Amino acid sequence: MAADEDDSKYFVREIERNDGSVLRLKQCYIGDVGCVVWDAAIVLAKYLETAEFYDPAAGVNAWSASSVLELGAGTGAAGLMAAALGGRVTVTDLEDLQPLLRANIGENQALVTSGSVTAKVLKWGEDVSEFLPSPRFVLMADCIYYEQSVVPLVETLKLLSGPETCIICCYEQRTEGGNPEVERRFFELLQQNFSCEKIPADRQDPEFSSPDIHILHIRKRKT
Repeated sequence: MAADEDDSKYFVREIERNDGSVLRLKQCYIGDVGCVVWDAAIVLAKYLETAEFYDPAAGVNAWSASSVLELGAGTGAAGLMAAALGGRVTVTDLEDLQPLLRANIGENQALVTSGSVTAKVLKWGEDVSEFLPSPRFVLMADCIYYEQSVVPLVETLKLLSGPETCIICCYEQRTEGGNPEVERRFFELLQQNFSCEKIPADRQDPEFSSPDIHILHIRKRKT
């Protein structure tokens, strides 16, 4: 694809990392909700860089060599951040978003030095055997918005999660339309098998956080 043709299809949003390097995320001018970088994806990506996970001066890097799976990745913002921090990352979404994910992997490959990142199709509610054994981390940014997807999403989380898996879920709380009911249903189903810990603002990135955007650590309950 010629550069000018590529430019007419995509526009770029940048996320500056703590070390000064920049993630460049292509977004589509035309497409569904997965084609743009939502605020919750940026809040999640920047949370992955906080000292809780990544503090080189203290010798802390939770991402180094950890297996990471991003669900409903869209542009792949959070997964690419985890890969740049050293994670072995698989970003997943539906078939029609694979070209955008691959484009963003290519755009940011130079930042992924010690980690790795690949894009794969994963449709919620279907077989997850190729993504097992269970990843150490599952990332989700703004995946709770679509009524028909709630049951298959929770089912996928159950199938993917092992005893050591930490699901980091970041979502923007929306009050319009059916959003509150979709959120209520998601957490009602989730709490049958998982426990949730809400992450307070003082553990999030000091600049990239918002009262409307929530971060949760979700873990499977021991049976």
